[in-house]
Amino acid sequence: MADDLLAVRRAKLERLRADGIDPFPHAYPGVTPIAEVRAAHSDLEPGTDTEVQYRVAGRLHARRGQGKMAFLDLDDRSGRLQLQAKLDVLGAEAMERLLELDLGDLVGIDGTVFMSRRGELSLRVDGYDVLAKSLRPPPEKHAGLQDVEQRFRRRELDLIGNAEARELFVARAKVITAVRRALDEDGFVEVETPVLQPLYGGALARPFTTHHNELGRDLYLRIATELYLKRLIVGGLERVYELGKDFRNEGVSFKHNPEFTMLEWYEAYADVYDAADRLETLVRSVAVAVGHDDPEVSFTEPWRRTTLAQAILDECGVDILANRDAEALAAAIGDKLPTDGRTWPQLVDDLLSKFVEPTLQSPTFLFDYPVELSPFAKAHREHEGLTERFEMFAYGMELANAFSELNDPDVQRERFEAQARFSAAGDEEAQPYDEGFLLALEQGMPPTGGLGLGIDRLVMAMTGKRSIREVVLFPAMRD
Repeated sequence: MADDLLAVRRAKLERLRADGIDPFPHAYPGVTPIAEVRAAHSDLEPGTDTEVQYRVAGRLHARRGQGKMAFLDLDDRSGRLQLQAKLDVLGAEAMERLLELDLGDLVGIDGTVFMSRRGELSLRVDGYDVLAKSLRPPPEKHAGLQDVEQRFRRRELDLIGNAEARELFVARAKVITAVRRALDEDGFVEVETPVLQPLYGGALARPFTTHHNELGRDLYLRIATELYLKRLIVGGLERVYELGKDFRNEGVSFKHNPEFTMLEWYEAYADVYDAADRLETLVRSVAVAVGHDDPEVSFTEPWRRTTLAQAILDECGVDILANRDAEALAAAIGDKLPTDGRTWPQLVDDLLSKFVEPTLQSPTFLFDYPVELSPFAKAHREHEGLTERFEMFAYGMELANAFSELNDPDVQRERFEAQARFSAAGDEEAQPYDEGFLLALEQGMPPTGGLGLGIDRLVMAMTGKRSIREVVLFPAMRD
């Protein structure tokens, strides 16, 4: 059946060429988005004609009628517009050719605006051009593309068939624009740091490894931008941010994709509490920009603030600060979750991810993380064994992570050595020892507040999506 449809469409393609029509022209200048046409004439009364002409372009979505008059629906990125084709305007040959076009074909239309008697804004077709012959049929026009696997593997079909999908990725673009605007207006400088790195770092994760033939060495796709950005703070840029791709060789889930978009910013002379205030203000502006309106979850009201230890104690009755080694913490956990072979920081992270994180639906800051979980965070100024760090959660997932950045090179060296011990104990996600970063810190880094914000998860929160694959145009998929 699919082959028959393809053959029919290819036959139409050849007829166009035989008639001297180029089915794939180079350009079509002067196009007005459909949304602009609709906005300019939204107040027309039913049955009103005008003399206003427009050039629009898009895909044929539907067709009704034939003979002397037909109506067609045209879709572009911004919306849908009804077209009226009349035999006495186009002539017999052009009318026949227009009605022979297939749904999904890309066409350009020159026409005159009017409001139908039923109150539908329309364009009377004065002339048209074929812009691209579609050799395969579009998704079914009423149901769209329903197969979830196909939607993610063939995102172009999802975008053709589902207006909601197009709107989602326009909303994603608005999120990113709002984030950049907020930071640019606050004096931050956007920078770019290496994606291929000789030594990965800045997070606790497994990297992707590749090989550079000319250099004769292995390189890593970055897992974070942190260490390079802090070297820029050392260099005196003072407020920097990078918004780009990171890569972590980890599992795929509703909130994990191995390739993801992250924002990291670093601000000299600030601390973790400044970062919290800035994040709350920034996300509030993003929520306004995209029209977030979940009645159950508000980003515009003050966010809840508590500590990691208190949140774990509240949800599962385990006091992590009273059990500061793996054996004691495993005993306190009991049969709540598997503990064999887990290091102390892994057990704490398990408690957080299994018992606390799913409960955090409204925006919440968890402060005061143990030093074992925070190799780059500055020691807490009041509580020994803790660091000045927060993670921010909403909709049951982590969205952001921030520190008062560690800027004492001797302490940082000790932290690297501790991470090396965790690595030797079998932790594949431990931070490797980075002598180059230590050299930079020895030049002197001012007090600094730093933050990482997951853009994909922020888009999920702003659009109500429960899977990261929904908000990534081309997510990673199994064969």
